[in-house]
Amino acid sequence: MSESGHEGLFLSVVVPCYNERDTIAEIVTRVLAVPMNIEIIIVDDGSTDGSREILAGIEGEGVRVFRHPENRGKGAALTTGFASAAGDVIVVQDADLEYDPAEFPELIAPIERGMADVVYGSRFGGKPQRVHMFWHKMGNHLLTLITNVLFNCTLTDMETCYKMFRREVIEGLEIRSRRFDIEPELTAKILRAKKWRVYEMPISYYGRSYEEGKKITWRDGAAAIWTLIRYRFWD
Repeated sequence: MSESGHEGLFLSVVVPCYNERDTIAEIVTRVLAVPMNIEIIIVDDGSTDGSREILAGIEGEGVRVFRHPENRGKGAALTTGFASAAGDVIVVQDADLEYDPAEFPELIAPIERGMADVVYGSRFGGKPQRVHMFWHKMGNHLLTLITNVLFNCTLTDMETCYKMFRREVIEGLEIRSRRFDIEPELTAKILRAKKWRVYEMPISYYGRSYEEGKKITWRDGAAAIWTLIRYRFWD
C-alpha cells in the first residue's frame, strides 16, 4: 500500500498484463508513487516473454499478483482482478506506459465529492497527447459516436483504459467478454442501467505504436461495434 498524506477512498488498481516485460516494473513504481491509499492487483495473462519472472520480484506489500496459465484476453484478466479487489473504488491500469497514474487523484475527485459513480478518463479533453495514428484515433471517435447514438449520451472516449468505478458498480455487473470487447461491454452495461452517474475527466495519453507493442487492431473495433449493439438491444 502506498504511503500517502492523501486521505480518501481506498483505491484498487487492476493491471492486466500480457507480455509487458519492458514496462510492467515501471508502471508499478509509478502507481506506488501516487499519494493515495492504493492496492495493486496484477493479473498475468499467460505471459511468455519474461513478465512472469519480473512479477515474481515485484509481488509484495500492496502488490498482489494473480496468474493465468494461458492467455485468455484482457476481459478475462480484468474479471479475475475485479473479483479480488478490496477497494472502495476500482480503476483499470494498462501495463504499458500509455496512461499516467499520477492523474488518479484528479479522476477520483468527482467520486470523493459524491458527484459520480463512474469516471472515464478522456484522451480527447485537451491534455497532452502524443501525435499518433490517424486511423486509430478515427476508430476511437467512431466507436464513441456509435455509443452515444445507441445510449443517448455524450461520452468523448468510450475506449479509454482509465475507467474508474465505485465497487458497487462492478459488483453489479456480470462480465462476459474475454478480449478487448470488455471496454464496450462495461460501457454498455453501465449506461443501460441508467442509475449510475458517469463523469469524464481529461487525461494525458502517451500512445505507443504497434512496433512498440500495441496490441489492439481493427478486428477488435469490429467486435466492439457488435458488442455495443448486442448489449443495447438483446442481452
